[in-house]
Amino acid sequence: MNIWNIALKEIKQNIRDRRTFLFMLAFPIVLMLILGTSLSNAFNHKISVDNIRVLYKSTAGPSITASFEAFANKAAKTGIHFKRTTKHMDGKKEVKENNYTAYVEISDKGIQLYSSEQNNMEESIVQGMLKAYVDKYNVAAAVASIAPENVNIVMKDVQKNNFIQERTLKEAKQQSSMDYYAVAMTTMIALYVAIYASSLIRSERVRNTALRLVAAPIGKGEIFLGKILGYLFVNALCLLVVIIFSHFAFKANWGDHIGLVFILLLSEVFLALSIGLGISYMAKTADASKMIIMVFLQLSSFFGGAYFKIENVKGILGFITNLSPLTWANQAITKIIYMNDFGSFFQAISLNLGISVLFLGIAIFIFQRREGL
Repeated sequence: MNIWNIALKEIKQNIRDRRTFLFMLAFPIVLMLILGTSLSNAFNHKISVDNIRVLYKSTAGPSITASFEAFANKAAKTGIHFKRTTKHMDGKKEVKENNYTAYVEISDKGIQLYSSEQNNMEESIVQGMLKAYVDKYNVAAAVASIAPENVNIVMKDVQKNNFIQERTLKEAKQQSSMDYYAVAMTTMIALYVAIYASSLIRSERVRNTALRLVAAPIGKGEIFLGKILGYLFVNALCLLVVIIFSHFAFKANWGDHIGLVFILLLSEVFLALSIGLGISYMAKTADASKMIIMVFLQLSSFFGGAYFKIENVKGILGFITNLSPLTWANQAITKIIYMNDFGSFFQAISLNLGISVLFLGIAIFIFQRREGL
């Protein structure tokens, strides 16, 4: 009963602290809005190709030239526009200056394609179409040498048949900038619990209420456990509000397994609380503990992808990135939402609880050796 009374007292005290309570709610929501809208282009997975402009010059015979011009007219319907060069136009120079995607020279010996490295995708499209045209023309030339009367049949468009049935597959859900920062800001604010957890017990000494608690018929373990439970409840409530708000206000995608996501976030809150308590007991002063925790939080946020997405890093940077609790939390939540992969969930939970037990054990050991709180 004493544990629940202490927990209830802690809940009321934290909710009355409007400055801290609003920080835990407003800070992640404002950052979601700013980063999610300003960096939306960085998460755009769609690639659009505008009309492609190609220059060509033909020194081939009339039949080859006529065949290529017929091909160019049909290509224009697909967005690839071929334009014949004039006497005073240098096709290669036009491509170098990026006025055209490519330059094509047609002769009786074949086709030469000149392109710029600035338009790799568009050049690949043009190259693919030209290859298809050349293959078809070579087939026609081979038929002409054997049965000239069948050349027109080969050069005509192949009639559409129902040998192949085409179906469009629904593309996988892609993570937008708002989806990413909804997760990243929520995990970051969960880690910021460490700042306030560092003063969870120390605040009783500052307010001179520690002696009253020790003198009361309550065990030190009950005080310690009650304050932890109360603080966990308040921060769990804040996280729940942030998730609900981001889902309905920003349309952030939290997936179909919100329960697992919330459990993972709770384990991160417990991790942050344990780290804050452990450091507060190991550091000699309140300022020293807050300084250590702030450095830890900033490095974890930076290398954990809170401010910008970090992907596929290796070497020493990859090693440092994987040390951040935000890295394994964000990766696990993302895999749960988009891949229904629960293996990373258990890995992240194990890491959070394992480190929590270590720091909480340090805090309990020092706490028990002290005469007061």
